[in-house]
Amino acid sequence: MNDDQLLRYSRHILLPQVDIAGQQALLDSHVMIVGLGGLGAPVSMYLAAAGVGSLTLVDDDQVELSNLQRQIVHGQPDIGRDKVDSAADRLRELNPDVSLQRIKQRMDKSDLVSACEKVDVLVDCSDNFATRFLLNEVSKAQQLPLVSGAAIRFEGQVTVYDPRQPGMPCYRCLYEDKGELEQTCSESGILAPILSMIGGTQAVETIKLLMNIGDSLAGRLLILDALTMNWREIRMKQDPDCPVCHPGQ
Repeated sequence: MNDDQLLRYSRHILLPQVDIAGQQALLDSHVMIVGLGGLGAPVSMYLAAAGVGSLTLVDDDQVELSNLQRQIVHGQPDIGRDKVDSAADRLRELNPDVSLQRIKQRMDKSDLVSACEKVDVLVDCSDNFATRFLLNEVSKAQQLPLVSGAAIRFEGQVTVYDPRQPGMPCYRCLYEDKGELEQTCSESGILAPILSMIGGTQAVETIKLLMNIGDSLAGRLLILDALTMNWREIRMKQDPDCPVCHPGQ
């Protein structure tokens, strides 16, 4: 770590749970963020600013005017641009030392497995069930922790699926794959700051995993009702009939 990095990350280093070793762990880490929309915006900005050494940004969409109410990594001049390009420019402004890889296409399972070969944590900031189920399968197959978030209207939820821990549930343990369409913000609306609350929590959980500090949300689902500003915690268990946790049953 050079002198500029010691100064940039000094407020992290002051934390005894982090210190120089923890910050170095961040600098040596690689995180894949799937989705550069409302959740991916704060997640990517906080992870870049915090000094995660390498970020892979995945999104096949372009910036639209209606995105700017909540997708704070993008700006007015970015309308019409690929979201990964727009986000990459903003993240370089935040921290030019972060290495950025951009993927502008929807990937199948084999593509994702290949892209995740050197990734330490997957962060799911997508907005549809199909992508979430796919990321869950890749997380399980590659033994990669998956930090999952979702938000709509005045509500949000966040958790960690960590297949490295025996007996921990996966996304498929909670949600049955029925090919249903996900409710979207364009149909139901979303209060913008809720995405920063959920995305910020995802960023915290990702950093904790990379530093191996604290207790992760693995096995616990946090649910936010912003109208009452109430957080609820639900303990999750592995489904004995889950086809991802128990294939071939």
